[in-house]
Amino acid sequence: MPVSKKDELISIIVPVYNMEKYLERCVKSILAQTYNRIEVILVDDGSTDNSPAMCDSYVLKDSRIRVVHKPNGGLSDARNAGLAVASGDYIGYVDSDDWIEPDMYERMYRACVENEAQLAVCRYACETDKDKTDKNDNEKMPESYAGINNDVIPLSRDELLKIYICGHDRFIIYNSAWSKLYRRDLVEGMLFPKGRNSEDIMYTTRAFCRLDKAVYVDKALYHYVLDRKDSIMNVARGERMFRDEIPFWREHIQCIRDMASEEMADLAAYYFWRRLLFYYMDMKKSGGENEKYACRLVDEIKSDKLEINRIYKSGIVSGGDKARMRLFMFSPLLYARTAGIYDNVVIPLRQHIKEG
Repeated sequence: MPVSKKDELISIIVPVYNMEKYLERCVKSILAQTYNRIEVILVDDGSTDNSPAMCDSYVLKDSRIRVVHKPNGGLSDARNAGLAVASGDYIGYVDSDDWIEPDMYERMYRACVENEAQLAVCRYACETDKDKTDKNDNEKMPESYAGINNDVIPLSRDELLKIYICGHDRFIIYNSAWSKLYRRDLVEGMLFPKGRNSEDIMYTTRAFCRLDKAVYVDKALYHYVLDRKDSIMNVARGERMFRDEIPFWREHIQCIRDMASEEMADLAAYYFWRRLLFYYMDMKKSGGENEKYACRLVDEIKSDKLEINRIYKSGIVSGGDKARMRLFMFSPLLYARTAGIYDNVVIPLRQHIKEG
């Protein structure tokens, strides 16, 4: 399908809560887009700093900007408020402490239209005060995708889901809403769960399960800021994990089972348990208060014993992962000690031999 003579409107939703330090950089990066047919919806989520006044000042500078002021309800509620007034044919999200490359939406929109895709996902750069990591910038393109033009790789629903679930050496397809451009009809009626964190997990999973075709834009077009001290991602990690993240990953598995296939859902369950084993080791290493979360993770994993036995007998589980799960089920403490030795002794030794 050729690009239409009249390019379609993209609504870019930006939740704002006490972001006076970062907001100018974010908004400037959006207004500098090479794709001009955009509306920028700044949602002031009850900010108590200078952010509301800054949002209002931007409206006077650029007619493409709209502002919604609302009582504080959290990130999900702010995004939903933006969705309620968005009039675009496509929907994008930018967090107000992040920024984007000038050609981000141009590239993603063109990729969607030229490939008749309902969603585009791009790579992103992780930013900290000290450095920047461009995700997989120098890695080799897999043979199966070699020779594809313009760094745009079409993906079917099942190809996209498998990369999303399992990870991939080349493609970075994270559950974030901000690294994607959604055709409006793909996400029609979908809302973010109010009052909870890790809200992107289910929004992304549902969108992926709904689509027929996506495109991966192999350029780091989004700049994601890591580890702000006041970020919600750094607050009460253990409680957030059990209240929000783990239930969302379980819902993610069920959604894939209902909307995609049993086989893909089993794969998602396998990677969910791998994730829980990683969380368990992370909590054990942290010690202190996190010991109680390590104990809760033991109960969480063992509650799935029957399903784990079924799936781990299938051909989708590696021999190493089968051995690790057997050891964990026998003795979580022995598993932690063995994994610790592997991480602290075996891996560094292998690296030393490789470098020598």
